Amino acid sequence: MDAEQESRSHTQESLNDFTLKSGPENEHGSETAAAHANAPENAQMPLQEELGADQELEEEHGHEHLPEHHGHHEHESGQHHDHHEHESGHHHDGLHCGCDHCHHGDEEGEEENRSVMIGRLITSSVFLIIGLFFPEKSVFRFVFSLLSALSIGYDILWGAVRNVFRRELLDETFLMTVACIGAFVLGEFTEGAMVLLLFQLGEFLQDLAVDRSRDSISALMDIRPDEATVIRGGQEITLRAEEVGIGETILVRPGERIPLDGTIIEGESFLDTVALTGESVPRAARIGDEALSGCVNQRSPLKIRTERKAEDSAVSRILEMVENATEHKSHADKFITRFARVYTPVVVGAAAALLLIAGIVTGNWAEWLRRSLTFLVISCPCALVISVPLSYYNGIGRASKMGILVKGSNILEELSRTAVVAFDKTGTITQGVFEVVAVHPEEMTEEELLRYAAAAEKYSTHPIADAIRESCRGWEELTIGSSTEIAGQGVKTEVNGHLVAAGNGKLMGAEGIDCRDCHLAGTIVHLAVDGKYEGHLVIADVVKENAEEAVRQLKEMGIAKTVMLTGDRRSAAEDIGRKIHVDEVYAELKPEDKVNHIYRLQAGRKSSSEAVTFVGDGINDAPVLATADIGVAMGGAGSDAAVEAADVVLIDDDPVKLAAAIRLAGRTQRIVKQNIVFSIAVKILVMILGAFGIVPLWLAVFSDVGVCLLAILNAVR
Repeated sequence: MDAEQESRSHTQESLNDFTLKSGPENEHGSETAAAHANAPENAQMPLQEELGADQELEEEHGHEHLPEHHGHHEHESGQHHDHHEHESGHHHDGLHCGCDHCHHGDEEGEEENRSVMIGRLITSSVFLIIGLFFPEKSVFRFVFSLLSALSIGYDILWGAVRNVFRRELLDETFLMTVACIGAFVLGEFTEGAMVLLLFQLGEFLQDLAVDRSRDSISALMDIRPDEATVIRGGQEITLRAEEVGIGETILVRPGERIPLDGTIIEGESFLDTVALTGESVPRAARIGDEALSGCVNQRSPLKIRTERKAEDSAVSRILEMVENATEHKSHADKFITRFARVYTPVVVGAAAALLLIAGIVTGNWAEWLRRSLTFLVISCPCALVISVPLSYYNGIGRASKMGILVKGSNILEELSRTAVVAFDKTGTITQGVFEVVAVHPEEMTEEELLRYAAAAEKYSTHPIADAIRESCRGWEELTIGSSTEIAGQGVKTEVNGHLVAAGNGKLMGAEGIDCRDCHLAGTIVHLAVDGKYEGHLVIADVVKENAEEAVRQLKEMGIAKTVMLTGDRRSAAEDIGRKIHVDEVYAELKPEDKVNHIYRLQAGRKSSSEAVTFVGDGINDAPVLATADIGVAMGGAGSDAAVEAADVVLIDDDPVKLAAAIRLAGRTQRIVKQNIVFSIAVKILVMILGAFGIVPLWLAVFSDVGVCLLAILNAVR
């Protein structure tokens, strides 16, 4: 067997090789599967209930909650039960289309094999053309046709012989060999050579089309740097990324990719995050900001303290997800496998029956042998076997470039059937952080009221206190004395010689101070100085900039219903629901209540083919993510729990990407259906025409190659 034949492999194996796997087993998937087995129990664990957490948060610090409220989450990780049918493996259940593609080895080897194939195609064509100058049944026509067939098809002939000993007869190498030999036996020397020449030409063109998709995904590997510049003892040392530990300082110069996840400790710059999020606008990076591996430093040197090892970095998790995506077969993939198991033996039997029955009836064995061979050649399900998984893989690759990670072709297929979308609120629709959204002073200026409030909250570790301190500057210049925190009410602090009380209505009542109500939704912090009411602040969780646009796009796409499920209080939830125009809002829900609502939405859909998609932060929503048909995490590239728990991850937390993901899934599904219908229809038509002697053998080969090539081009467009 020559080197080229050694490098060739079954098309389905080459599609699996697209996944760039580092080993034959999906260890990550195995671990996840094991964890998923316990998901139902995890789903019943007493996760921090959102409503309870919200109320406890308010009572703890003494802030009064009015309609708009930010529910502070104490995130607890939960395993996502894999509710989708996953199948992994490197083979397609014994299905062989026999199409050989050179996808093994390095890039130089592939280029060399491609050059060799071009030379063989040219040589075979020259022999074939020379043979045409001699009479049809002459020895010279036979010799040059045989040289043409052997120069282009020796590997096909050898593969057929090898498969006979392996008892693998129903593949395309065997069919093409039988067709070629049959044509020579019938005296159709030119046609016999054309069978192999056209087949190899088609295979070569298919390789080019398939490589286009593979190379676009392989380019993802370029976003993971192999080396890092580490600063040890004041010296710069270049090490492999895997050798750098947690807590070390690495130096990233302008133009370099960040090799490991970490926190910026020195320098300011802009980061190109397009490889992770698909966003073309650079992100400003300052001291204290998170820096994710795979991003490109654009302007100034940065020193970064590593927070994760290389194998746990954001880019490694992204690549792992893309690599493992094709392990999970869609319903269409499984249909093609089942179909081909029955289809191929049936058509081979039909061809044999056609030869025997018609030959006995008519006595014209030569003519019916020709027709049977034509019937056999067109019967191979090559176009289906290649194009269906390739369509899904191309869709997964396109999604990853957009910052959308899809865990398998079965997920992409189900996502295309989305009819109902349910959103979590905090971290999904809202930013998940407190901000001061309004300042309502009595006699002080807004700046003075903020400064006194920030100074009063100096010693508090509460998230609301953090938001107040971050909302203004200069409060540190005030003289701050003793401070007392009163559980469930607020704080009393000495500021510039004045006693400042900051907290909720209970604190004001305890101090005998009348406070004003506020018409705005949010958490209200009242402020009194030396017993005199000075005003209040409104703190709220801010709605994401693109949340309303995301809901609008979903409705324009035909999504039947949008729902928001939250543990927050009803008035606050309804206020946000009105802002983003969701159809239904359900508030004050415990985790198990959210699960029950998902069950209700699933029961209320028009047909079982419609999917209910839930979008959450991927951490405390694990039971709901497991219950929904599709779980989408807004956890971002740095969230381990999001990547582990969800079926789909939107890296940059942009809710608009959900609409893009559903559109892409729908487009992929349409391409798959087009290829299935087109391939089967054309094959049935040509088989019928071949049986009636209308289609010659070489045209049957051309038809088979053409259908396969068109299906592949449609899959990767």
